[in-house]
Formats: sequence, C-alpha cells, structure tokens
Amino acid sequence: MKYKILEKPTCENAYELIQDALRKRATIIIYACCRVEYEGRALSELDWGERIIMIKPDGAFLIHQDKKVEPVNWQPPKSKTKSYLRDDHLFLESRRRTPKELLTAEINKIQFISYANIEDYEELEQAGYEKDMGDMIMEKPHMIEEGFTPTAREYSVEHGFIDILGKDSDNNLMILELKARKAGVSAVKQLRRYIQDMENTDNDYLREVEAEKKKIRGLLVAPSIMDDALELIEEEGIEFVSVEPPRELKRDKKVTLDFF
Repeated sequence: MKYKILEKPTCENAYELIQDALRKRATIIIYACCRVEYEGRALSELDWGERIIMIKPDGAFLIHQDKKVEPVNWQPPKSKTKSYLRDDHLFLESRRRTPKELLTAEINKIQFISYANIEDYEELEQAGYEKDMGDMIMEKPHMIEEGFTPTAREYSVEHGFIDILGKDSDNNLMILELKARKAGVSAVKQLRRYIQDMENTDNDYLREVEAEKKKIRGLLVAPSIMDDALELIEEEGIEFVSVEPPRELKRDKKVTLDFF
C-alpha cells in the first residue's frame, strides 16, 4: 500500500500504523494533541496543544504549531524514532547519539494520522541563499580576507549551527555567520550567541585558542547591514564583511512532470 490514512484512531491503532510506516520507511504525518519534552544541548518543555508531527524516512522529526515557518521542536536526519504505548497514551521518541539529544512527544488524542511512500528523486536547485554563499566562500576563502582558511561548516553549538569556522593568518579562530540579505540586529545577536557558546563550551577549538593565546573573531557576512546592526557590531567587537551571494543556478535543467 502506497499510503494509508486513519481518522480519529485510538492510540493503539495509531501505534500499529506508525510501526508499519517505520518498517516501510514512509513519511508519517500526525495531527494530534500532544505535549513535548526535549533534553540535549538544552532543556525545553511544551505543554498540551494541537500540533502537526512529521516523521521522515531520513530520520528527521518535526513538530509544527499553527504559526511560523520553522518547527517548534525538531530533530535532524539520521535521528532514530521509536513509538510505544503507556497509560493509554502514545509516545514518540526521536533520539540522537552525537550529540546526545532526546525529543519525546506524548499524545493523548489524534484527529488523523497518515503515511505515504513518496517518490521524489530530484534535488532543488537554488541560488542566492546562505548555502550558496558558503559554497562560494569555501571555494574562494580569500574573499573574506587574505589568509583565511575554512575548517568546518555547520558546526553544532548550544544555540544552533555555526555556518563556517576557520582561522586567519595569525591562527585566530574565526566564526562566520552568513546572511544572503541585508543583515539586521537579530543576525548580530545570533552571532554573539555562537561566540559565547564557543567561549563557554569545552572543545578542541577553544583549547587551541587558549593554548596559543589567540582570540575568537566573529564575522557577520552579508551583502549589506542595517544602521542599528552596524552600531551593535561595533559595541560587540564583531566584524562585518560585505559579500554578495551568487545569483545563478549551477546548471539549467528542463523538468517535465506527468500526473496520473
């Protein structure tokens, strides 16, 4: 069966469908009343409310409220999902080993649940986004400054993922936050949190900085910056580098979709 939908199922029936979907590596969507707990790089709790839960075959686990584009809680691909029943409630767990993270959704009432074996073999081609900027900087690091050497991308810290880590010609650590559009105060605050995460967490980069008596430099990389953000980076000792993202797709491709 390519897809299956249950309306207002019991938790037991929903559990059986989830087990079947996980075996088939299908995409699961649940509209239900749930509460959510997370423990890992931080701790969080979300009390009872109606939400959309999505579990993908690659291990991604997302919980959406009826606002904002981003999920309120999520786990990335390669996470492991399991489900179980307890006291007439359905529990969903998404777990990562590195770093250690556990996201648990407790469900007491389900409006509908479905799974589908989705066939989609195409990759989205984009231009002018942070990823394109990152690719360009990795290929041509001198556009940031002469002697800049990138060492890592999407480096995980407590408050998110650092776009690019690297070192300057004097071996100082450089933290790059990339924005494809005009950068505002929120981007400066985000970069400041990443710098604080690196300063306050034991890691190889910090140990090397301390051992060699080097410093941590924060660089906001964007086409332009708002006046209030410029004032804030000066107060914070953060640097700004103007870089335009690439605006062309890497390849042209004609796609024809046939619907049956």
